[in-house]
Amino acid sequence: MKSQNLSCIKIMMLPCLLFISCQLFAQQELSPRQTYPNLFEQVQMAGIYPDSKSFVDAIPKRKPSEIMNAYITHKKDKNFDLKAFVSEYFILPENHHAAYHSDIKAGIEKHLDTLWTVLKRNPDTVSSYQTSLLTLPKSYIVPGGRFREVYYWDSYFTMLGLQKADKTETIKDMVDNFAFLINKYGFIPNGNRTYYLTRSQPPFFAAMVQLLTQHSKDVKLRDYRDALEKEYNFWMKGASNIGNGKAINHLVRLTDGTILNRYYDASDQPREESYREDFEAAKSTKQVPSTFLRNVRSAAESGWDFSSRWFADGKNYSQIITTDLLPVDLNTLLYNLETTISAANKEAGNNAKAAVFAKKAVKRKAAILKYFWNKNQGFFTDYNWKKRSLSNQLTLAAAFPLYFKLATNAQAKAVKEKLAKDFFKTGGLITTLTTTKQQWDAPNAWAPLQYISIMGLRNYGYDKLADTISTRWISLNISVFKETGKLMEKYNVVETDSKGGGGEYPLQDGFGWTNGVLLKLMKK
Repeated sequence: MKSQNLSCIKIMMLPCLLFISCQLFAQQELSPRQTYPNLFEQVQMAGIYPDSKSFVDAIPKRKPSEIMNAYITHKKDKNFDLKAFVSEYFILPENHHAAYHSDIKAGIEKHLDTLWTVLKRNPDTVSSYQTSLLTLPKSYIVPGGRFREVYYWDSYFTMLGLQKADKTETIKDMVDNFAFLINKYGFIPNGNRTYYLTRSQPPFFAAMVQLLTQHSKDVKLRDYRDALEKEYNFWMKGASNIGNGKAINHLVRLTDGTILNRYYDASDQPREESYREDFEAAKSTKQVPSTFLRNVRSAAESGWDFSSRWFADGKNYSQIITTDLLPVDLNTLLYNLETTISAANKEAGNNAKAAVFAKKAVKRKAAILKYFWNKNQGFFTDYNWKKRSLSNQLTLAAAFPLYFKLATNAQAKAVKEKLAKDFFKTGGLITTLTTTKQQWDAPNAWAPLQYISIMGLRNYGYDKLADTISTRWISLNISVFKETGKLMEKYNVVETDSKGGGGEYPLQDGFGWTNGVLLKLMKK
């Protein structure tokens, strides 16, 4: 098995075009690995930059063809210096946030108001053949730090703050950008980079449209009906060609004929933005490298990269089995997508299609309550479709059925009690009950899951617990800001004097979804 792993890993060093024939890539929008074959691998494996994301975001000083000609000509020179070559032909990506200095004395609300400007990007004019950036027609908000592009599910939680800041036009611009991406690529990529064109992220587009229409009299659900349906088709691709007990793309048909969704990246190669890390990690698993890397990439599509949630033993990254799991949050989001498409068609006067999608939503709701409710735990958990059993990992994904009002009153009460007993800590709710070196595990907490949990509890009348969680989260955010002048990507809610940690990169500040959720909760 070991020799098989190593031989497969060697194959990964070949140019990307030899083994990725992904229909999602447009010919003129090649990823860095496709644009700079061999040069890309050499740069990433040499660790020239501390952050592997730096090179894939770098700006070339000349046309890619000229750079490749120069590389091919000089790479065998006796004194060839790879680092010097890269410095000569590429510019490191700019960190716009680095030049900003917080004014702690001005207060948190002034800081948040200023950050909307700091994190805002104007419509893109850079052609995709020059950089990995996918151009967007309207302005948008980025998370901050190393995340220089728009991210899909981050943006919903950023929009919550934009709404409270009376920046509805920016919300509209971002929703229009996502509709643009759907119309151009058939789905919303993880972020607007060519190397993200093999995967999406948790499908919050319907929730974004709902938020926009609730706060803009001039915008209707029906205005985005086509985009909503196209995104749905992406997640449901292959539904008519799948047998019982089988999986294809994002779909799994269970033995009783029920169809549910999973996360699934279209590629099984090392992620370009984490190439060396994935390449090395593939050596440490007993899985076939392509299977392991597909699971790694699919976890990245979930947004929870990485978490014990996806590990077979609940502990070790080498045992990641993302594609074996049907996630409760993903399927709940798709239920919301189905109900939104139904409502959009009803607005448009297409009652027949509205009825079709209403029926799909009813069917999915029944499946969620059947397959994701863990009676023994009194909690919603993911479902392992290969083992035909519920996952043992308890996570805050259990709050999604409460947020979208799927749970029964009895289920909501049980979830509330479990959250209060096991997840509730000094600074808010921990993400999982497992402490690992992964960032989506205890003791870390994340703004989107705090908000989903808080609002889910409120939907069922548990305002006291919701308010207490909210108060503690706000207090933690503000105390860190007063100490550092920053709002962070994640927080340690167990030892609130310590920073959030773990993961593949240093703690990031900025931070889009933290800002959005904080402002939303402060202005409840």
